[in-house]
Amino acid sequence: MKLGVFTALFADRSLDDVLALAKENGLSCVELGTGNYPGSPHVPVKKLLGNIKARTEFLAKFGHFGIEISALSCHGNPLHPSKKIARAHHDIWRETVKLARMLNVDTVIVFSGCPGDHDRARRPNWITCPWPPDYPEVLAWQWEKCVMPYWKTEAKFARQHGIKVAVEAHPGFVVYNTESILKLREAAGDNVGVNFDPSHFFWQGMDPLVALNALRECIYHVHAKDTLLDPRNTAVNGVLDNTPYGQVDKRSWIFRTVGYGHDEKWWKDFISTLRTVGYDGVISIEHEDALMSIDQGFQRAVRLLRSILLTDPPPQTWWT
Repeated sequence: MKLGVFTALFADRSLDDVLALAKENGLSCVELGTGNYPGSPHVPVKKLLGNIKARTEFLAKFGHFGIEISALSCHGNPLHPSKKIARAHHDIWRETVKLARMLNVDTVIVFSGCPGDHDRARRPNWITCPWPPDYPEVLAWQWEKCVMPYWKTEAKFARQHGIKVAVEAHPGFVVYNTESILKLREAAGDNVGVNFDPSHFFWQGMDPLVALNALRECIYHVHAKDTLLDPRNTAVNGVLDNTPYGQVDKRSWIFRTVGYGHDEKWWKDFISTLRTVGYDGVISIEHEDALMSIDQGFQRAVRLLRSILLTDPPPQTWWT
């Protein structure tokens, strides 16, 4: 397994500085954002698509530092009921797939997106309960009329370019848990899998280690990010929390850097489970910790994960 970082953490730094930082910290990979919700400060997509010299010079930077590109990421909502937003996010997705092939990167990370509740909707509508009966009707409409037709077409497009689609399960989008990941994969094809981020599973009450076993055939990329649940606020309000992220003391849960929501033993079990289910790819560090600076969070995540990856034994046959 290899350790990397999602460079969106360091959007204020040059690509050369980020690659030097990755090398200095013993990382071997970076994940690059190409647009949509994370910007693309390190990837001039249109320039690279249209200029072989620019691509050669771009790739030479990675060769110089001995760093690989683990994936391109274009988290967005191509199913947004606003046609303008949906088209913009779709175009970036398509450009990212084409660029990934040109850069010899085989994985593109996305969100599934979320439609509205009818053809004339203006905002996405995330359905999370089966009653009143309006909700399952909306959910069926979303999947049958929007989600499946779109991703069947786009999975085929990605397949034609040799690209695996790693959908990051995320609340607010139609793919947010294990069941919805598998539902989309069944509909769209086996080049659709998951970018597994345990932080999104924790706060919904799922066990990421159990989910890994259910998803063992389709884990295409992994994020390393933690979640801390506040037992006091959760006891009062549950985990469906609309409190702004900055109001840490009032939230039921917050994202933390690796090791600050769950201890080292849990992260050892996470790495071991990944190995057990056959994943030997990249662990990409992500940071959204409101209680810690980016540099602090990054360094502590690197320190913990490197210590595990360097000492954790390979899986034994009896584990499976």
